[in-house]
Amino acid sequence: MKKILKLTRLMLEPTPVKLVELNENELKTLEASGEQVLPIFTLVAYTGGKAQPKDFPCPVVIDLSGLDIPVQKIPVRYEHKSFQGVGHTEKIRIVGIEVLAEGKISRDTSWARDVAQSAKNGFPWQASMGGPIFQTEYVPFGQKVTVNGQAFEGELYVIRKMTLKEISFVDLAADENTSAIIEAQYDERDILEMDTKTETKTNDVPVQIKAMAVDTEKMMQDFSTKMLIDQRRIAAIEKIGGGKFPDLEAKAIEEGWPVEKFHGEFQHKTMPDASAVPVTGSMQNMGNGLKPVALEAIALATSGSSMSFLEAQYDEKTLEQVDKFRGIGVQEFCELASGGKYLPKFRRDSRGWLEAAFSSASLPGILSNVANKVLLEGFLTMDDTWRKIAKIGSCNNFQTHTRYRMNGAFKFEKVGPDGEIKHGQLGEQQFSQRLDTHAIMFALTRQMIIDDDLGAFTEIPRGIGIGAGEAINDALWGCLLANEKQKDLKEFFSVAHNNLFTGADCALNIAGLTKAELKFSEQERAPGRPLGIPAKILLVPPALKVAAEMLMKSLTVNESTDPGKPMPVNNPHAGKYELVSSPYLTSKAFKGFSAAAWYLFADPLRLAALEVAFLSGQDRPTVERADADFNILGVLFRGFIDFGVKEQDHRGALKMEP
Repeated sequence: MKKILKLTRLMLEPTPVKLVELNENELKTLEASGEQVLPIFTLVAYTGGKAQPKDFPCPVVIDLSGLDIPVQKIPVRYEHKSFQGVGHTEKIRIVGIEVLAEGKISRDTSWARDVAQSAKNGFPWQASMGGPIFQTEYVPFGQKVTVNGQAFEGELYVIRKMTLKEISFVDLAADENTSAIIEAQYDERDILEMDTKTETKTNDVPVQIKAMAVDTEKMMQDFSTKMLIDQRRIAAIEKIGGGKFPDLEAKAIEEGWPVEKFHGEFQHKTMPDASAVPVTGSMQNMGNGLKPVALEAIALATSGSSMSFLEAQYDEKTLEQVDKFRGIGVQEFCELASGGKYLPKFRRDSRGWLEAAFSSASLPGILSNVANKVLLEGFLTMDDTWRKIAKIGSCNNFQTHTRYRMNGAFKFEKVGPDGEIKHGQLGEQQFSQRLDTHAIMFALTRQMIIDDDLGAFTEIPRGIGIGAGEAINDALWGCLLANEKQKDLKEFFSVAHNNLFTGADCALNIAGLTKAELKFSEQERAPGRPLGIPAKILLVPPALKVAAEMLMKSLTVNESTDPGKPMPVNNPHAGKYELVSSPYLTSKAFKGFSAAAWYLFADPLRLAALEVAFLSGQDRPTVERADADFNILGVLFRGFIDFGVKEQDHRGALKMEP
């Protein structure tokens, strides 16, 4: 049963604080400037995980892709009360899966003074963010959902759309991992550290707080860098694990294991039992002092992977070993990975060679990892323009899923003498989504091993990665250009939907773009009120890309006019839209291709015209190794990706066809 959440506002609660003093030189500089300086704070307002706000019946997770930060300067309050002002923010950023903010305690109120003075005394203030909710998703008990790149199990609510309106200082946190730092100036030299996990240090001597100004950019950068490094570590662990051993993943994440340690433990769990084969190497030393991660790098380098790709995957010590073995063949590589002392000669006993090699505790996993990385490299080379115009969604199974978009009239009405407040009218639109599996098999064949060509093996998963990218592109652009009928029996782009316009006045120029902008703004909500969501993206085929770039970049234009009818030279559309171009729009492989038609799209996070959904949010293909087939004399692998593409709200896109 679907639960409807009636709350319309979220207050996500607080975190710890640091107070830092200035040295004598900094104090003298500030005093000499004569400028008014204020205490500065930095916040980690949300860390991308579960939180338990007091007004919610169960935990919530905020989808950061749907968090709207309309302005950088927002109020900072005490306990979310509008009349209890503390200050304002100067900068708000989403870094990885965290919401970071910095600002000043700028209000001259008792609450502002209390926050600053209490922090000086050692009180562990925390940070909380609040704002209106526009869309939620209920996840029942036992079901799983992927948000912010993390998997969560219900019961919980996912806040899909929310606007950040204020941040507050509070004393309890819904998100216990959030934190706040206040920098103030003190006469004492001690640094006061307030954290929920440590004791606070206070001074016996009364200290008078003074306003200060200090550049917090380096502090924020250092803090953000540490957070990003840890996020990458967690992401790498989750990618390697793939959910096969959740307890092992959780332990590695919680205990701060390096990726290399988790990789070794994971391989130990996944590799076949090698007790029947006399293995002489080890996971730490493959007979040549090589670790599995070094062998992966060697294989990738031999396959032609770029140095920039390798540097992003491996440390300097690992890359030093690559040069010593660059260009090795399949047989030598397998012998290195297997210990190198028990494999028979392949040409004499190919079956025995395969049995021995793939019964080792390392080779199958190393080859799978190499295939995955090469596949990903190929996948990332493909045109991913679709990510800019489509919403990226997630489904937890292959059943048909129904998406809901709320429509309602929520205009405030004057309250009568009886004090009765009228109810808003709420309805909903439904859109469907369904996933399919796209997959292919490939093998390390007997011929590849005989030819001793490691590059030939790695070219296959690279091609499969490219193929996965092509599959998504074909599905997305095919869906857009096919212009199929929707549930209302009208085509997605149609006059009835007020999002299709044809004729000479629809050419891509100032007049045509002005018309498109006007028509897009005329879209309405269900009760007949203006939709109020502007276009953000200008999508054009390659033939119109130069003209579109001129419209978006040129501040002045020189268009011909009728005699006696002068036209302003200023370009009213300069920089107005994000320009996106795709060759798929003119591909003859798709029904409805055109070199003249162009489009406007709303921000897909606000109003999605198209959605690409992935199973459990896994938006990249995966390689798995099948059991060695000794009848075929080769080793099989399968590459697959689960996704679906579907039209959503026709009001989120407009097509102009001259």
